[in-house]
Amino acid sequence: MSLEIDRMAKTDFKSVDEYLATLPEATRRALERVRAAILEAVPHLEEGISYQIPTYKLRGARVIYFAGWKEHYSIYPATATLVAAFKDDLAPYKVEKGTIRFPLAKVPVTLIAQLAKHLASEAAERKRRPT
Repeated sequence: MSLEIDRMAKTDFKSVDEYLATLPEATRRALERVRAAILEAVPHLEEGISYQIPTYKLRGARVIYFAGWKEHYSIYPATATLVAAFKDDLAPYKVEKGTIRFPLAKVPVTLIAQLAKHLASEAAERKRRPT
């Protein structure tokens, strides 16, 4: 059974480390760099698993998710304000339905850090708004 099939069969990850351990080496290496960029960009993030993928929250508010695939990795959510703010930077990548897709061979750590900071700002704003 391949690692990709093993990962698809597993649906109860308890940690980001456990999630990453199930990925093919190239995917894992790329996502370790994504993870580091996010954690460095936004201090005090709470790391966990939601929807069976790595998730980061700030004071309980959802900030950013990522997931690895065989030939790419994705960052979520690609909100309308995020996509508009980073339109030129995101032009080389596939952006659709709330997802930004990056090729495994390219981990633009500076851009990912900027995206994480922007999404953290959006999360903080959501927390401030009355419900």
